[in-house]
Amino acid sequence: MENTAVKKVFDISLLRRIFTFAVPYRRSFYLSMFLTVLLAVISPMRPYLIQLTVDKYIAGQLMQMLITITIVQVILLLLETVMRFYFSYLTNWLGQSVVKDLRVTVYRKIVRLNLGFFDKTPIGTLTTRTINDIEAINDVFSEGLISIIADMLMIIAILVVMFIEDWRLTLISLSPFPVLIIATYIFKESVNKSFYRVRNAVSALNAFVQEHLTGVAIVQAFTGEKREYARFRQINKEHRTANIDAIFAYSVFFPVVEIILAISLGLMVWWGANKVLNYEVTQGVMIAFIMYLNMLFRPLRMLADKFNTLQMGMVASERVFRILDSDDYIDDSGTKDAAGMKGAITFDHVYFAYKDAEYVLKDVDFSARPGETIAIVGHTGSGKTTIISILNRLYEIQKGRILIDGTDIKEFTLSALRSKIGVVLQDVFLFAGSVYENVTLRNPAISREEVEQAAKLIGLHDFILQLPGGYDYQVMERGSTLSLGQRQLISFVRALLYDPSILILDEATSSVDTESEMLIQRAIDKLISDRTSIIIAHRLSTISKANKIIVLDKGEIREMGTHEELLKLEGFYYKLHSMQFKQTGVI
Repeated sequence: MENTAVKKVFDISLLRRIFTFAVPYRRSFYLSMFLTVLLAVISPMRPYLIQLTVDKYIAGQLMQMLITITIVQVILLLLETVMRFYFSYLTNWLGQSVVKDLRVTVYRKIVRLNLGFFDKTPIGTLTTRTINDIEAINDVFSEGLISIIADMLMIIAILVVMFIEDWRLTLISLSPFPVLIIATYIFKESVNKSFYRVRNAVSALNAFVQEHLTGVAIVQAFTGEKREYARFRQINKEHRTANIDAIFAYSVFFPVVEIILAISLGLMVWWGANKVLNYEVTQGVMIAFIMYLNMLFRPLRMLADKFNTLQMGMVASERVFRILDSDDYIDDSGTKDAAGMKGAITFDHVYFAYKDAEYVLKDVDFSARPGETIAIVGHTGSGKTTIISILNRLYEIQKGRILIDGTDIKEFTLSALRSKIGVVLQDVFLFAGSVYENVTLRNPAISREEVEQAAKLIGLHDFILQLPGGYDYQVMERGSTLSLGQRQLISFVRALLYDPSILILDEATSSVDTESEMLIQRAIDKLISDRTSIIIAHRLSTISKANKIIVLDKGEIREMGTHEELLKLEGFYYKLHSMQFKQTGVI
């Protein structure tokens, strides 16, 4: 789980980067800033007009002017209300627009990342980054920086007017402010730490829930419900505790602010009453100062909270930008198209490691002519699946070269290369949706007729029609309502539909019933016809007709040849073959 430590200082460069996403909406941003300044100017006007009304028009019994200035105050109040509504709407609209663009940018980045990134990053953590953290960035606009600037400008404007009106009364009224500053600082630090804990707890919760819902069958099969429930309770308890700590800080801080406001008002009345009696301060000034203090304390109550909101938005943005800045992706600087690819494959002394120099493939060197079938066998962990992963450039190799038709695969664009390599994996992934959508991967350019033609070509059309709804049968998430064999058959149609030049079959006939295996084997025969094929299989009987069989052991090629040639060697392949068929006596 990734934790984020508490930071004390705002990163201005990070804040600037957040606001670069607002550039397409700069007119709205500038308008919100203009409204900020305008509201700061208008806010102190109403108390001043009330002061003017009491001291001049009521005292002078100028009824006509009293009616006029009352109408002006009503108009000013309506204008301020409309402006505040528009300011709030505009800042939230701006935040949501930025969030929309940023979420698309992050998702586009994630789907292009190297698979190695996903090997070391929990999916739940990425979910948090894409949803929760990006949503927190919205608060930078709606409740963060712009709102803080608006409050600060209003506070400054009110203080300026108060000092102009009566600097002595202002100083008396603000004498409790040092206590407020100390209370605000303590509140800010307390809530800040709690919010960081909440963010980390949310990330841990998302990662835990995603992982355990995906693996719920394993949890239930090994009766691990109680153990995992206990772990979940612990993570959830930390989330609750962090939130309660934040709530406690709020519960203490706001009453303290109210007490300080009451003290300020009390001091102002005590001192101002004497001045009123001595005709040194007017009644209108006293009334106006009461309004000024209330207007001053209103943003001060929320300022510390808004600073925390801003900082949490920056923390979230730092996590999001960490993904955007990740260089753990496949370089797609190639320019060649794969049109007309014949499928000649060459592995030229290839070395590959998932981590540092811990090579899982060592000096792998072989070739396949167009239309040949290459079979790769070996014990679990020998590197079979890794070979097909690096051929597809899902990972980058450290040494050597991989060539197709004599061209380094790095010279092809990723989309061109992968469009010509069809893959059927042992664990077929199906998305929630219809069979048709899973076969086409929602590519609108592929028609229903093309799908049916591909299914008929490999003899699976009747099988699909047997499903309820046929091609419109709704597959549940990960294809849970279909058997392993059924999922593999659907993936065969998907592979054929894209008409690849190179076909990769990874354990395609493992763990299926006899009937499904017969269908799969017939589909395989159709698929590999006139295509360069790489077949990975534990069942050696399925690869006996391969043009070349490669025996891998601990990432190295131990033997290579035809089925008959390898049996004559009586080496690794002979031992594997003997182990599988010793019970039947067939060798």
